[in-house]
Amino acid sequence: MAARIALVTGANGGLGSHVTRALLDAGYAVIGLAPKIRAGDFDHPHFTALPASIDGLEAAQKAVETVGQHFGKIDLLAHLVGGFAGGSSVAETDDATFDRMFQMNVYSAFHILRAVIPIMRQAKTGRIIAIGSRAAEDPGPGVGAYSASKAALVSLIRTVAREIKHAGITANVILPGTMDTPANRKSMPDADTSKWVQPDSIASLIVWLASDAAKDVTGAVIPVYGMDL
Repeated sequence: MAARIALVTGANGGLGSHVTRALLDAGYAVIGLAPKIRAGDFDHPHFTALPASIDGLEAAQKAVETVGQHFGKIDLLAHLVGGFAGGSSVAETDDATFDRMFQMNVYSAFHILRAVIPIMRQAKTGRIIAIGSRAAEDPGPGVGAYSASKAALVSLIRTVAREIKHAGITANVILPGTMDTPANRKSMPDADTSKWVQPDSIASLIVWLASDAAKDVTGAVIPVYGMDL
């Protein structure tokens, strides 16, 4: 059994697959949480698939309890789950879209945090890293619901950092620009991908933030915009 245990939400997504591999390479035992994930997605003896969603507090708590029963602790929470909606001005955005963005980008984090923090408090150690978006601090037209939800996520993680700073736990949020993922390439086929952020760059940053070298970094909002400044 690897000494350090990482719970990665959205572990088999466009970013999640890179993060999962990077953590496995760094010596973590990784529990990959996603609605549709299999052990065969990552051919590694220290990878465990946890098919689950965190669309409610009860679901998040059940998933975390499963991890606790099998591994006894969670050293790192890498929360990568999120979603995007755009194309409408604020005046044209309907309530359903606004609610969906907050469910995917804020409530998912809220629920998994409520489930994981007590375990980390008991252990008096832990790392929490969430993926936000450049849009949280640099919003553009047509993405009001998405930008607002990512800004709320930043506020949530910064609040958590202050609440748990005396418990040996750090909490930070990364704000990537457009990432070079298959989904983004498909949705923007004519874009200049040379300026996009490579998922491996985000994965490497997560590994560093989870390390002892980053023990003094908490409450940070870290922009990773690539060359698209």
